[in-house]
Amino acid sequence: MSNPILHFAEALRGLLDAPTPEAFERAWHATQLSDLGWRALHRAWRHDEHYGELALDEVDGLLLRLLDRLPELAHTATDAALRVRTFRTSELERLQHAAAAALVAQRYGIAGLCTVLEDEAAPLPRRYFSFFSLAERHPPRQWAVFENFLVSDAHHAFMGIAAETARFYPSERAAGKLVALFDEIRGDLHLRSFLSPRILESLFVLNDPETLPFLRGLLTSGHTDKQPEHCEVTQALVMVRRFTGMVEPNVKFWDTHAAEVEYRLDRAERLFDERRDKLHPVVVI
Repeated sequence: MSNPILHFAEALRGLLDAPTPEAFERAWHATQLSDLGWRALHRAWRHDEHYGELALDEVDGLLLRLLDRLPELAHTATDAALRVRTFRTSELERLQHAAAAALVAQRYGIAGLCTVLEDEAAPLPRRYFSFFSLAERHPPRQWAVFENFLVSDAHHAFMGIAAETARFYPSERAAGKLVALFDEIRGDLHLRSFLSPRILESLFVLNDPETLPFLRGLLTSGHTDKQPEHCEVTQALVMVRRFTGMVEPNVKFWDTHAAEVEYRLDRAERLFDERRDKLHPVVVI
């Protein structure tokens, strides 16, 4: 079976047959169920080719049956039962919402995903995964859907995906919208730590010269981090160098002519290139 959805369904059937929490935990680890599930659903979110619709429907039903069974299976005070109640139940709930969104994507496409997103009575994770599937597809005429979430009072998870998806809409002057959003949330350190890497990665892809003044400002006011994808100054240096051909003065590297600085920026730029088409879902409960 090369289709990962079929592998996922088979693994879920194995969990349903587990007679004890200990057996459930062994089956979970043996199949690497969480990784298997997210990998399978990611493909279904991204591709609108009616791939595995029947298997997705089965996966959705299996997940619902598992969630119904877990309270009875894990009612004891053993360590395995506690892990099932504390960790596996919440993960299966997220997978079920994600599977339901993937099924909508396969059956009804863009229109179905937008309908779920607009339904404020729907569970938040269901709306989020529908939005994420829409982002993976980033249809040309749906920029307004993402733009609506590029405001500081939107839910942070939706805001993050909208900021990442902006990279696919260069003709909509998305870079200016991202700079405005960054300026809005600049003083909120928690939100900034979450959004900044997503905004700057999209600006890297958009490569809009009009963002040069903003990026130069980050060279002296941006946050620093050991990891280049989380370092505002490194990200800004890479983009400014691409526009100007120079490593400009900044708060991270005092010797802008050092060979090691060029090496580190080259390595960071390769990393940013590798991530240019990847979106990163977050945990929504």
